[in-house]
Amino acid sequence: MGVSMVHITVSGHPGSGTSTLVQGLAERFGWTSLNGGDIFRAEAKRRGLSLHEFELLCKDDESVDRSLDILLQERMVGDASLDVVESRLAGWWAHRQDIDCLRIWLDVTPEERARRVVNREGLPYEEALEANRVRIELDGARFDRMYGLAPEDPTPYTHVIEASNLSAHDILEQVASLLEATS
Repeated sequence: MGVSMVHITVSGHPGSGTSTLVQGLAERFGWTSLNGGDIFRAEAKRRGLSLHEFELLCKDDESVDRSLDILLQERMVGDASLDVVESRLAGWWAHRQDIDCLRIWLDVTPEERARRVVNREGLPYEEALEANRVRIELDGARFDRMYGLAPEDPTPYTHVIEASNLSAHDILEQVASLLEATS
């Protein structure tokens, strides 16, 4: 009996389409998944905080981030491993654990990410653009301080997909082709 491990990690900045891709992969292949963004949003809601307020809490209390990161890392290997793990640091965790899997980074322009957030959350465009900018800045500083890394650094990723002009369907098809080519 071998050790189970994640098949693919999906990473990208807020609004890049990672959640949509994970949902599509889970449906297409019948896979289990863990979405770091959903966990983050659920924890903010559980604490009665907005995403921005929760970001500020994480900035001041690193134990919150570390506990979520440990959960993600634990779910990548072993009997409880999932098929797809999504978070901005999932590719880094798989890389650092030497997990032989596809590690995808979805690269999307700030403007397109803001448009996607507008569609998802109904925020005004300028507000979504600024919220994404602030979130990336806060998270980037925190990840650098805590782990000495930047999520968008291409080092850990097996594939960086320029997804600004791709539909959700096109992204899914491209990643499915990559998965099928490696199986």
